[in-house]
Amino acid sequence: MITVKNISKSFNGTQVLKDISFGFEKGKTNLIIGKSGSGKSVLTKCIVGLFEPDEGEIFYDNRDFLALKSKEKKDLRKEMGMLFQGSALFDSLSVEENVAFPLRMFTNMLEEEILERVNFCLNRVNILNKNNLYPSELSGGMQKRVAIARAISLKPKYLFCDEPNSGLDPVTAIVIDELIKEITDEYKMTTIVITHDMNSVLEIGDNILFIDNGIKKWEGSKNEILNVKVQELHDFVYVSKFLQNIKPK
Repeated sequence: MITVKNISKSFNGTQVLKDISFGFEKGKTNLIIGKSGSGKSVLTKCIVGLFEPDEGEIFYDNRDFLALKSKEKKDLRKEMGMLFQGSALFDSLSVEENVAFPLRMFTNMLEEEILERVNFCLNRVNILNKNNLYPSELSGGMQKRVAIARAISLKPKYLFCDEPNSGLDPVTAIVIDELIKEITDEYKMTTIVITHDMNSVLEIGDNILFIDNGIKKWEGSKNEILNVKVQELHDFVYVSKFLQNIKPK
């Protein structure tokens, strides 16, 4: 579990986050949603240590992240898996080399152990017999699955996904959502997904934080979100005519 308490952050006098508190639960897909520029990415960067908040606390289970020493933070980051927007695979490395990269960087595993782990992760995301291909030879959906395999290679306790469906067709997007949900359940990870995709929200939103202009305006689950009375969230949820047509009366 990751807990943030009273997180605030400003840049050049402009407040981007204001007093945000939330619990990201273990074994659940925790979503941070909001329109562009709402503060989703800044909050996530505070959580992983790319930004330091002006105020507040961040706990990884019982560990006070902001109080950790540099080496302790480095060790904690080995427990994090990252799924970047656009996959962010290394173009010059093969599928196998991409998934093996964090294992070679952060472990002392033997090569045969690395290959065994790589193949396990690729099999888990249903990428078979593609080890020697390069990212340019894969579809967008396959690239995303390879990126997920790389993200889970170190058996992370915490998984961060930044707009995992960006650039994917609707069918492939659902496959990626379901895969993220499956591995979260299977490995009991604390998964945080940044998204503005309402399909993802309704598909995998176990625990949802809605931010508007840097302020937490609502928290709940996918089962509650269609009946919400908060105006800012209502406008976010029902921006499409399709959802307006299925809105509960």
